[in-house]
Amino acid sequence: MEQAGSGGSWWTRGRIIATAAAATAFVVGLTVIAVGVVVAVRDREPDPLQQRLDGLVDLGFPAAIATVTTDEGDRAMAAGVEQRGSEHDADPTSSVRIGSNTKMFTSVAILQLVAKDRIDLDASVDTYLPDVLRRSGLDGSRVTVRQLLQHTSGLPDYVRRLPANPFSFRDRYLAPRDLLDLAGVQRPTGAPGERWTYSNTNFLVAGMIAERVSGRPLPELVKSTIIKPLGLRHTRFPGPGDRTMGSPALHGYARTAKGRLGDITTADTSWAWAAGQMVSTPADLNRFMRALVGGRVLPRAQLQEMQRTVASTDPRSGTRYGLGLMEYTLSCGKRAWGHGGDVPGYETRNAVTEDGTAVTVAVSALPAAVATGKERIAAANERVNQVVDAELCTR
Repeated sequence: MEQAGSGGSWWTRGRIIATAAAATAFVVGLTVIAVGVVVAVRDREPDPLQQRLDGLVDLGFPAAIATVTTDEGDRAMAAGVEQRGSEHDADPTSSVRIGSNTKMFTSVAILQLVAKDRIDLDASVDTYLPDVLRRSGLDGSRVTVRQLLQHTSGLPDYVRRLPANPFSFRDRYLAPRDLLDLAGVQRPTGAPGERWTYSNTNFLVAGMIAERVSGRPLPELVKSTIIKPLGLRHTRFPGPGDRTMGSPALHGYARTAKGRLGDITTADTSWAWAAGQMVSTPADLNRFMRALVGGRVLPRAQLQEMQRTVASTDPRSGTRYGLGLMEYTLSCGKRAWGHGGDVPGYETRNAVTEDGTAVTVAVSALPAAVATGKERIAAANERVNQVVDAELCTR
């Protein structure tokens, strides 16, 4: 989705190079969480990750949290407060809304069905959802499943038709068919297969295909085939009517109609569904990415399909898009995989390198909520990205 920081609406796709990290600052030292053990470290030089997280809070983000995961375990840090107006430090193990990172999970659900010969990546959408798109003014006869997952379908983005103020529909349930109708009133961005154009409608349709073929609700499918097998205890896909995030949750903030920061932690995010509704923690997201790229989630053939990329229109050089997975070339030349996600109240940036080092950073507001003007918003976004890049490049 287009993000407010880039001149579009408030929800955008996540970019791995646009990664955000968070750190927990203590006067007497740092708190490092490694392999489940909390260790107090005193009388040392300030940790660079902690300093970067502190810098994000200095920019205006209420909080920033981050986890770095390697074979040795997790190192988690945080800066800022869990909730504005409180004296409770942000907890690096808190849950956040992960936005477009959900696309990785939806893509895996589809590819698992591909591995079982129940879905053909090069079959048309109409093969699985006869006339569903046509009833919304779209054409599913020429769009393939692969093009959905790769953002080359030409389907317009339904998010562009949502109100600019997220508080105006925070308590409203929007079904997938309602969202498809929002896409159908727009013109296609191009012919199927013509070019890469990011559109959340692609994953809305992919989620509908996964449900039709599996015969199960998408949240249940993701839970049974990905979340539970990987032991992601703090990851969830909210079902209809679920407005909560679990506990502990990092409070998220967005601009109200009056221009103030308002708490949008509790909200119905059904509008994001298969494209961005999930909730997780930095540590869980790292474990998922490590397992995915390490070949423990998909058979080799399907992982290779997921990592077959095309050039994206991301302004950063070296960014390519696979099937719900982004490939990044870091500033140090390393290759990394991930996605990232923006949703009102939260920006998450994350990636994993081929040696298995994973970094996830989350801040408790979108850059456009804490900065004004395109240049300042872009700069705040870039500072979040730099946290991930720096952590991956120093290892």
